[in-house]
Amino acid sequence: MLIANQMPRIFLMKEKGNDITLTDPDAKWSIDAVLQFYANTYPILTTAKISGPVISEDKVQYRFESMMGTKG
Repeated sequence: MLIANQMPRIFLMKEKGNDITLTDPDAKWSIDAVLQFYANTYPILTTAKISGPVISEDKVQYRFESMMGTKG
């Protein structure tokens, strides 16, 4: 018998040079809804784009990439 399980989703972002792993607040939410949810905590995500999914270590990974550049 074949049993199918849904792989957990994780969300990655960079803040001040550090990688941050964000957990999935609700598996039923779309990726855009998760981005908006975390934008309340991390304002840099208001202009982020989503890349992925990448399957690694039995998890589905999405990356939130900031679109803000640096001055100078």
